Order: sequence, then C-alpha cells, then structure tokens
Amino acid sequence: MTTFSLPSPVRTLTVTEPEITDYRGAARRSLPTARPGQASPVHTFVLAHTVAEQTVAALTAAEPGPVSVVHLGQDIRTLRPVRPGEQVTVTLDVLGIRKEARGARIALHIRLTGEDGPDPFAELVISALLVGATLLEPFGDISGGPAAPAPLGTGEPQSAVHALTTDWITTYAHASGDLNPIHLDEDAARAAGFDTVIAHGMSVVALAVEEATDRFAAGDSARVRGLGCRFSAPVPPGIPLEITLQPDAEARVVRFTCKTPKGAAVKSGWIEFADPAPGGPR
Repeated sequence: MTTFSLPSPVRTLTVTEPEITDYRGAARRSLPTARPGQASPVHTFVLAHTVAEQTVAALTAAEPGPVSVVHLGQDIRTLRPVRPGEQVTVTLDVLGIRKEARGARIALHIRLTGEDGPDPFAELVISALLVGATLLEPFGDISGGPAAPAPLGTGEPQSAVHALTTDWITTYAHASGDLNPIHLDEDAARAAGFDTVIAHGMSVVALAVEEATDRFAAGDSARVRGLGCRFSAPVPPGIPLEITLQPDAEARVVRFTCKTPKGAAVKSGWIEFADPAPGGPR
C-alpha cells in the first residue's frame, strides 16, 4: 500500500470586504449589483479551494506521471454567508478514495469555522477524479455530500440565458483566485483537449445560485442553506448557456440545470432556502 504524509490540512485566513464584493460581482457580472457586503454562498468554495488543492498535490506527489483533476460534484451546507473581516479556519478530511479506470475518485470533506465559535458555519464535500493517479489505495466512502432535500409540490419553472464571455471568465478567475491556464490561455486549453478556454464550473454554479436567489429569495444570499450539483461538460465562452430553475410550491427547494447547445453542463442541481426573516423581503 502506498503511504504518504499530508501537510496540515488547516488554513486560517481573514476575508476582506473587497474580496467578498469582487467575487459576488464576478458571479453577477450580467445581473444587477448585489447587496453591499453580502457574500455569495459559493464563496465558501473559494475559501476551501487552496486546502483542497494542497491535499490533492500531497496525495499524488509520488505518482510517476502527470495527474489532472476533474471536478465531478459539489455539495455545500451553510448556516450563513462568510462575513467581511471575519477570520475563517478551513479544516479538511479525506473521506475516501476509489480506483477507477482513468485514475482515482476522491471525496474531500471541508469545514469552515468563524467568529461564532467551534461549530462550522459551512461544510463542503468536493468530489473529484484524479486522472492518471495510479498509486492511491482505496479506502473510506466516496458517496458524496448530503442528499438533496425533497421538494414540496411543484412551482412555476423559470429560465435565463447567458453567454459567458472570455472577459467574464477572466474576471471570475481573478476574483476566485483560480488561475488555471485552461480558463485563461487558449493554447493551454487546447493542450488539455478543449477547443478554447472554458468557464470555471463553480462560476456557472455561482451564476445559477444568483439567478435563483434573485427570483426566489429577493436577492438575499443569507437565506441559502445548501446547494449541490454534478458537473457533466465544460462551458466555453460565447455560446448560449440556459439555466433552468424548478422551484417547489413554496420556493424553498429549487432544482436547477445548466445546458449549452451541446447538452447538459451542470445537472442534478439543487438549492435550499430558509424562510425569510420576519418583516424582511419575501
């Protein structure tokens, strides 16, 4: 069995108001300006990303060949958005690894704790395929994050169409800190097997969450209690991206899909909203 030593999977950082504003602004580039200082629920993934990358790099450091990471699915449970000026501690556990024909599938569990005390205000499960990984031995459970909540009846579906530009993708890359060349450089994207640069998968999710938040939660991202999805295909710039939103009868659970003319890009999406605060906008 291959053995490896991991770096301490803990990171502490302070989240600034400009970072929160820039990230949510990048996700909402084609939408009206969001409430000042209120973070996207997907910002939790941005905070978790560095620790996840470091863990994957440590796990695959002994591999004889190159290893590429394919993001398969994302689940987030959150009690509230991250706050401007808040110090956040990010802690990670590897839930499991399973061998597959192209490499190894992995599930990572990440907890974010902040100024409220020792209990996390957000938990994430990242599912990924480590293409080319041959040495990792299977263990644990890779079943993924929490199941989507059951919808209560069926509401009226809604949809929106966007075309993500290269400028949109670049802006998101810098706001999120994910500067992978496949999102920024056409030559690097083609070398990785794509026709051109591609949008970050989580940028598409962030846009879908913003559309749902505007339509079903009066733009209040603090009402998001959870979201999840599975990724199925890349989204290049300049082509229509259709986001379909299917709320339940009370608009507390919203299912979503994102597709291009080539087919589904994000599937099995769900967003759960809390009830509005008394006296607040509905």
